[in-house]
Amino acid sequence: MAASCVALAALSLCLPLLLLVAWKRWRRGRAARHVAVVVLGDVGRSPRMQYHALSLAKRGFSVTLLGFCIGPHILQYGVKVVFQAVHLLWRLMCREPAAYIFLQNPPGLPAIAVCWFVGCLCGSKLVIDWHNYGYSIMGLVHGPSHPLVLLAKWYEKLCGRLSHLNLCVTNAMREDLAENWGIKAVTVYDKPASFFKETPLDLQHQLFMKLGRTYSAFRARPGPLDPATERSAFTEQDPRSGTVMHLHGRPALLVSSTSWTEDEDFSILLAALEKFEQLILDGESLPSLVCVITGKGPLKEHYSRLLTQKRFQHIQVCTPWLEAEDYPLLLGSADLGVCLHKSSSGLDLPMKVVDMFGCCLPVCAVNFPCLHELVKHEENGLVFEDSEELAVQLQMLLSEFPDPAGKLSQFRVNLRESEQLRWDESWKQTVLPLLMDT
Repeated sequence: MAASCVALAALSLCLPLLLLVAWKRWRRGRAARHVAVVVLGDVGRSPRMQYHALSLAKRGFSVTLLGFCIGPHILQYGVKVVFQAVHLLWRLMCREPAAYIFLQNPPGLPAIAVCWFVGCLCGSKLVIDWHNYGYSIMGLVHGPSHPLVLLAKWYEKLCGRLSHLNLCVTNAMREDLAENWGIKAVTVYDKPASFFKETPLDLQHQLFMKLGRTYSAFRARPGPLDPATERSAFTEQDPRSGTVMHLHGRPALLVSSTSWTEDEDFSILLAALEKFEQLILDGESLPSLVCVITGKGPLKEHYSRLLTQKRFQHIQVCTPWLEAEDYPLLLGSADLGVCLHKSSSGLDLPMKVVDMFGCCLPVCAVNFPCLHELVKHEENGLVFEDSEELAVQLQMLLSEFPDPAGKLSQFRVNLRESEQLRWDESWKQTVLPLLMDT
């Protein structure tokens, strides 16, 4: 009888532990195909993490995509970090536990530490996708020797080693992580999604007519028109057959995409446009130009004020905020792309150029150390150092516009023939095997 009582007492003590173990095993079983994709910021401005989520979902994973409001600047820095840490911890712990937590870095403060802690509690494996270094971006504002920047670098280097798997965007970053941070990473190049492609002429016309209702740069120039003919600044549609054609003597369409931040100096483009305008005024045979600069960000108002001070006669500059579905259509309709992104670390590549190449759009890009991993000078575009060189390139590329035998057209042919791998196929070849092995 005494033995039975002892056994019952032991069982009553062990039962909660057994139930806890069973519950944990059940949660882990539920978590085996669940992944949390985390961006401590606006997910809408993180296409790479969106693509990760789509590729995971396509392979049968249950995906939770978590994005966060950065918060007002008044909460800088300590209060904001504490608030974000508590909020992120609460959001992750209140959801189904994940087999993997995919985290974008930057921003990694405090996200890396929080995601690692949640992983320890729930058995999740932390995957850090290194897009850049957060401390280097802070350094653009405060200077590289500022105490906050040095603290951020120490944190990033320390916590970055806590992950189970590291992905990065360039070979240069992979080598830097290994040599200077002791972190082994796998290069996963950005690739365009399948919807970035050349836009058929009829869809170009529809886009131009739609944008023309808001932005004058897309509207047909004044002149004698057949009232039945629908015409934009670049295209016209035959009223009888419905056939769309490019206008004779149309302007060249130049596109640049930006987040209007310190790592993009748009004064370079403005100075190059002024030189291009002067060339036309001096009698050079060059087309008029419509320059479309898309995106939003903290420096947009500053450069918008500068633009309003210009008195261009042959150049129109437009800064629209496009609907998501219109952006790839615009890239697929443009004649030339310009990229002014200068990496704060010198180790990441501009996603905008990847998208442009997906649309077979040649690019002029400002030079920085690892740009050669993406832009091949004189093959799929041109690389420049300053506004003088960019102006020379614009003159050279557009002097024969729209001649199909010109250099601009040859760059486009090279892009078509390159048969670029798209994101999902690239992800399947590089990332999926890594998840199967961990």
